[in-house]
Amino acid sequence: MRPQDTPVQNRLNEAREVGIPWKKWGPYLSERQWGTVREDYSTDGNAWDYFSHDQARSRAYSWGEDGLGGISDDKQRLCFALAFWNERDPILKERLFGLTNSEGNHGEDVKEYYFYLDSDPTHSYMKYLYKYPQREFPYRDLVETNRARSRQEFEYELIDTGIFDDDRYFDIFLEYAKADPEDILIRVTVHNRGPEGARLHLLPTLWFRNTWSWGRGKPMPKPELRESGGAIRASHSDLCEYTLYCDGAPELLFTENESNVERLWGQPNPSPWVKDAFHQYVVSGNAAAINPAKTGTKAAAR
Repeated sequence: MRPQDTPVQNRLNEAREVGIPWKKWGPYLSERQWGTVREDYSTDGNAWDYFSHDQARSRAYSWGEDGLGGISDDKQRLCFALAFWNERDPILKERLFGLTNSEGNHGEDVKEYYFYLDSDPTHSYMKYLYKYPQREFPYRDLVETNRARSRQEFEYELIDTGIFDDDRYFDIFLEYAKADPEDILIRVTVHNRGPEGARLHLLPTLWFRNTWSWGRGKPMPKPELRESGGAIRASHSDLCEYTLYCDGAPELLFTENESNVERLWGQPNPSPWVKDAFHQYVVSGNAAAINPAKTGTKAAAR
């Protein structure tokens, strides 16, 4: 370290001059992969409507992933993010919701409140805030009301629905701190801002982007997540092994990052373990959705 260098500058120097991979892990996970040209295979180029938010919990992506306050490696092979449920919403909250171009009176628009509070240049410290309502999220109301408004009218925002009245929401803070380039500490802090007690299900989720199902070129080896000593062990042919440890003794859930073709297109699923298994398990109470062998390509602690 040169006398004038700070620890932040020293990490930048190490990354640039020595090749130490301080930037390998960072906030590279998309806020929204659904409804983008990255996942558009439509015949008319209508990317907004080809891959909807409703499909996103069940349909495996091809070219990227998304999540709430998430991180991934720089080639987005292994991803981490949070998922929530307030016991009111019809779906597990795993990604941001918004309007497509045809739904918003001013075009596409995310209808959530979230804030990137801090990050140093090597992403060795990051802080994120998501404001999660305790009432049922007004998915249909936001779509129908905005679609009915003209371009001359104001947009109908999430706060306009009254969902945050009486401060009935959670502030969910997510912090990351790197002990070294491959060792990341994660802290989640939740504040109930409402006047009464409220329940929140919190699922730190680890998963592999699906690179093995698309039939492009030679077959890709399939990575694996598995239970190991009360933690989640991640193995990938192009990465070193990683382990996700959580405080306490959470229930560990496993499934595959594979499309639920039965829900999407009415065809039999090749495997019973599909992408929306955690939604089925937590929200719908379907215990059969989770792989009892505790292995897969998508896993969460609950």
